[in-house]
Amino acid sequence: MQRVLLTVILTGITGWATGCGSEQAVRRSGAEKPLMTGGETRFLEDSSGRWAVHDVNRPAPPVVTPFAQAGKAPSDAIVLFDGTDLSQWTDQHGGPAKWVVKADYMEAVRDSGPVKTKQRFGSCQLHLEFATPSQVKGRSQGRGNSGVFLQDTYEVQVLDSYDNATYPDGQCAALYGRSVPLVNVCAKPGEWQSYDIIFHRPLFDGDRVTRKATFTVLQNGVLVQDHVVLSGGTGWRGSNAISNYEAHEDKLPISLQDHGNPLRYRNIWIRELED
Repeated sequence: MQRVLLTVILTGITGWATGCGSEQAVRRSGAEKPLMTGGETRFLEDSSGRWAVHDVNRPAPPVVTPFAQAGKAPSDAIVLFDGTDLSQWTDQHGGPAKWVVKADYMEAVRDSGPVKTKQRFGSCQLHLEFATPSQVKGRSQGRGNSGVFLQDTYEVQVLDSYDNATYPDGQCAALYGRSVPLVNVCAKPGEWQSYDIIFHRPLFDGDRVTRKATFTVLQNGVLVQDHVVLSGGTGWRGSNAISNYEAHEDKLPISLQDHGNPLRYRNIWIRELED
């Protein structure tokens, strides 16, 4: 009886010691006591290392101060246009931007060409606000037309699509020639609208695309492009044709299109994202 009792005690002590040793090993690897699922410790890996699930020592994200009011730039954003001047922008040749600043917005000048950011960007979160002309002229693609080009290449269409029929892959919030928006949420002509664009750039190996670009777009707070994988380029190549992917630099300017209509833009900011 004494021998049996002694065996039980020793077994309990051994199990307790083994358990403590395992927990200490996890703690030494930078983990607090992990979540146990069926007796098995679950680990996850990311760019910061290997961590037990619910590990309080796992690196926390940086603190960012949000905007004071909807649409304003958060603390880690790069402000591209605050309504003051066009010092962050150039024309298509790298010279001074030819658009005009009025009140708190910039306005496209007919035949002046696009404006482009001096700074270059890859994957990003982009916010901007736009207004199509309050005085309605033209129809289809001739009415309130412009575009937001990520990496100076991939277009999110800007168009007065309020009671204005056109081809669906060219209406407002379309990925031009590629992806029709989920809904038409356009405001009336002259009213301010917003785009929030999450863009992950394509990757290339020589001339071959190894990862296609993706777009998530909210227009006026409504989801209109839901993590769309861009199947190719968005460049106009004729009435029923569109461009393919062509290899380019990792970072290129953001550009706003002059399509002959006096589009207005304001409150433009960007946050760079990791690839």
